[in-house]
Amino acid sequence: MHPFKPEFHSTETGRAMLRELVGDVDPTGLELLRLVKIVSNQYDALVGERLRAADLSGSRWRLLLRLHGEEQDADSQGISPTHLSRCQNVSKNTISALLRGLEEQGLIERTLDPDDKRAFRIRLTEAGRARVRETAPQHLAFLNTLIEGLTPDERGQLIQLLGKLRHSLLTHAESQKAESSTSGGN
Repeated sequence: MHPFKPEFHSTETGRAMLRELVGDVDPTGLELLRLVKIVSNQYDALVGERLRAADLSGSRWRLLLRLHGEEQDADSQGISPTHLSRCQNVSKNTISALLRGLEEQGLIERTLDPDDKRAFRIRLTEAGRARVRETAPQHLAFLNTLIEGLTPDERGQLIQLLGKLRHSLLTHAESQKAESSTSGGN
């Protein structure tokens, strides 16, 4: 299905069937979920295609950017894969695969953690720093072209609203986690 064509529940027939299924329950949450997923998928596709020229994926580029930001801290001795996994909101297996790919490209290096010889710290190589410096301006300019249809006020409102939505989702996730732990996971 084309990402900008209406989904079934956006047609009159679909809305009627949805009303039959859920009655008077407001379907706004479903429509927002649908649109957020469509936008996210479209962003991923466009960004992925754009970054292929730099021999990167969106996930690898975001990881390089995170590492670059972490290196701005003068005390940084690199960052642990576990911390990267949490920051990037991906599994440990996914972060391992991303790091392996970046290491094969010569953009990062792994060094033993000075405090725990069983663990590794991840740092950018000079080539990794150069790649971030060369791709960041063009990539951010490209991302800005994707929102040219919004006024500066609309952009600010959208950022504020998505931040509020994220906060609401995090609150619900924490509530479910607490509920699950008090009920013993049942």
